[in-house]
Amino acid sequence: MREPAALPPLVGTDPPARPKALADPAAVAARRALLEAPHLAPLRALAERIRAEREAPVPEPDPLDGGIAARLLLLLETPGPGIARTAFVSRDNPTGTAANLFGFLAEAGIARAETLIWNAVPWVIHAPGARNRAPRPGEIRQAVPYLVPLLDLMPHLAVAVLAGRVAQTLAPVLAAARPRVAVIGVPHPSPTYVCTSPTVPARIRAGLTEAARRLAAAPCPPVRLAIASGSA
Repeated sequence: MREPAALPPLVGTDPPARPKALADPAAVAARRALLEAPHLAPLRALAERIRAEREAPVPEPDPLDGGIAARLLLLLETPGPGIARTAFVSRDNPTGTAANLFGFLAEAGIARAETLIWNAVPWVIHAPGARNRAPRPGEIRQAVPYLVPLLDLMPHLAVAVLAGRVAQTLAPVLAAARPRVAVIGVPHPSPTYVCTSPTVPARIRAGLTEAARRLAAAPCPPVRLAIASGSA
């Protein structure tokens, strides 16, 4: 896959080679030290707006991913109860879903700098200590007004991968706002779904392979923001 043009990465950062890197509190602290990077600032402002309006936690975007320079948006469902351990939406989180995502994205050969991982319902919907659950229809409706402002922050967006039923309900909004963006639906990478049938991981792999193909065919911007590619 064609590598995006980029300014030099932040000093002292290397991407994790294995999943669940953020199980280490020192890795979480190192990741948080990168949050002031310029490719995150508009996204963090949007997250802060959502926190204030929904009165609920919203995890930070991963500094090691592409931020507003990303060409691929990977939309998941909603932050799980375990998000408090890291406060990031990241493929490096110490969860089964994140570990699966880490592996699928690596297999597809999609560079971290190309990606932004976000949630269809971006705030935590679970009560403290409660088990994970799917967003209710009313929560999905409340999340819709935050999608277009997110898209407006991503001028180079070429592909959107919608992972799971909840994210896929937002496909019409995304298509109306950015009709030139390729929209690809895949199953959610949660172990709950991935383990149900061999066809589920096969469909995820096929969707991400198609996303990588679309990225390779799309024009690359001549200059990209510096991305932390991180030690964690």
